[in-house]
Amino acid sequence: MQNNSIDKKSIPVGLLIQKLSPVFLLLVLIAVFSIAEPRFFQLANFINILRQTAILGVVALGMTLVIITAGIDLSVGSTMAFSAVVMGSAVTRWGFGPVTSILLGLLAGTAMGALNGVIITKGKIQPFIATLGMMVAGRGLVLLVSGAENIRGIPPSMLQGNLIIGRLPFSAMVFAFLAFLTWILLNKTTLGRNIIAIGGNAEASRTSGIQVDRTKIVVYSLSGFFCAVAGFLLMGRLNGVPPLMASGQELETITAVALGGTSLAGGLGGIVGTVIGVLTIGVLVNGLHFMGVPAAWQQIILGSMIIIVVILDSWRRRRFD
Repeated sequence: MQNNSIDKKSIPVGLLIQKLSPVFLLLVLIAVFSIAEPRFFQLANFINILRQTAILGVVALGMTLVIITAGIDLSVGSTMAFSAVVMGSAVTRWGFGPVTSILLGLLAGTAMGALNGVIITKGKIQPFIATLGMMVAGRGLVLLVSGAENIRGIPPSMLQGNLIIGRLPFSAMVFAFLAFLTWILLNKTTLGRNIIAIGGNAEASRTSGIQVDRTKIVVYSLSGFFCAVAGFLLMGRLNGVPPLMASGQELETITAVALGGTSLAGGLGGIVGTVIGVLTIGVLVNGLHFMGVPAAWQQIILGSMIIIVVILDSWRRRRFD
């Protein structure tokens, strides 16, 4: 009886690996770079890492929800750019005020995400194909609306990406706030439980009464909203809206989510892990920069990391699930 009680309360080995390996990797990277470069382990540098990774983190929150449902969103970069173009165009060309322009941009990003969800659920198209098409179409919309020109002359009140409050970057504060809200959504609400259930087995979830299509549309809409917030912050970082902004954001976002322990097969993951994954990328890039590693090799290392993470996740699922 005692052994059975212990077995029921014990944590599965696969889940333990999934939860602890991201923390271990982050701590190892911090230790290695701190030993290799004394300037790395300074408060000012860690604040700089927060500033550099906050925008990625906001996008990764939405991507986490999408991947947990066993989906993918390859259009996050295009959605960021389109949302920012709408904000910038609205305030500089269409005669709207800053607040209205920001709201229009948030609405545009959310609408693109919702359209992704509708195409996937109602059109019965694989998320990879649907969001790949939206990625290309979104870039076309950005060029169309912006006239393929950099949008400048945006009021300072809308350029908050580089704002520092006290010693903390405003973007990092936004990331922390949204991460907290997303953690509550995923862990304390019916919607969050439905998201995890759908990722584990969509057909069984539908049989049990969960509105699978509606839940997926909500998830992709949230991803679009987070992209719009990130687009607003990036607009401030760049002091304008270049037509090619956020190019390549997709790979980095998926890498952060995967490094945080979210299974790319769906049904397993969490917001805390994603925050750790985002910080891991920030620490890695910052540390490699301190050590003088060329940008090309940084990209090779990041690409290799996602391959390794996917292989390890596949091994974990085969071995322990």
